[in-house]
Amino acid sequence: MDLDLLPDGVVVADRDGLIEHLNTSAERLLGVRAVECIGKPVRDVLTLDNRQGSVWFDCVHPYDGLETRTRLTEQSWFTAHGDELLVTARLNRSKPRGPVEHLVIGLRDSKGRARLDRERSDMVATVAHELRSPLTGVKGFTSTLLKKWDRFSDEQRQFMLETVDADADRLTRLITELLDAARIDSGRLTLRIQAVNVGELVERVLSNISAGIGRTLNVTIDAAHATVWADQDRLTQVFTNLIENALNHGEGLRSVTVREPVDGRGGVVVSIEDFGPGIAEEDRTRVFNRFWKGGQGAGSGLGMYIVAGIVDSHQGQVEIGSVADGPGACVTVWLPNNVPAGLAS
Repeated sequence: MDLDLLPDGVVVADRDGLIEHLNTSAERLLGVRAVECIGKPVRDVLTLDNRQGSVWFDCVHPYDGLETRTRLTEQSWFTAHGDELLVTARLNRSKPRGPVEHLVIGLRDSKGRARLDRERSDMVATVAHELRSPLTGVKGFTSTLLKKWDRFSDEQRQFMLETVDADADRLTRLITELLDAARIDSGRLTLRIQAVNVGELVERVLSNISAGIGRTLNVTIDAAHATVWADQDRLTQVFTNLIENALNHGEGLRSVTVREPVDGRGGVVVSIEDFGPGIAEEDRTRVFNRFWKGGQGAGSGLGMYIVAGIVDSHQGQVEIGSVADGPGACVTVWLPNNVPAGLAS
């Protein structure tokens, strides 16, 4: 494999500590040129220190020390220009306890790790906040009931228990969303692929939501063959989320349309329009970020992130635009046919 194709810096030295290879990423991170480093001692090229004056090579002793060592743990070191690098190394020995035949050093810019750590910290803080709100209600009502049960009427007790039940449902939904988001992040979102008639699926979603709100919601189906190969439950999750968003945050559902793509790429397009003020153009990509919230009454901020993750796992596409004949947002989902290879004609 060509080491120059790797995103991380790689430096390879022989048994004498002389550099044999230094890839382009290592050139960039160390501020050196490979042609000038080949054949030089690795100690003279990796002039990294820990800000206390200690040099990396003298601290880790890659060619000395314990004969059982095969790798050096990742540590933070600094270049002469003050740039922080994450450095690890592999000690290749021809036999156990034998001399080091090759020293392979890995270099990585710490900025990406720091950004990831900040994102994780922000996520933990956001999750804690989202969980605390319903838990506070549950704890408050249950504690009050346990201490003062006899002071409340049956109607008051029922109201408190109904509130606790609603908060428990909210916690369940949030935990489910967090698990789905984690599966999407890690690439472990599983799909049960089968033939799905998208028009019929959207009709079922609208029927279920209609029963809950007490009024009829309709869909326009203009697709002659609205069947794709997909995970039926996951698509139900997608369209339920989008339609409920239109009802709850888009000031009402304007229309739902299932049609064939006009650009000839195949598959099915579902468009969901609402009566709301619309979504500003600069926010239309941010909507799909984790924990993005668009104003008062917003949910956990994970719904659209999960929608995008599910659609992407089907090799589809979801976009937000404007309604053609008035204010409002239009969310468009394109799903390819994804016909299994064995069934394709």
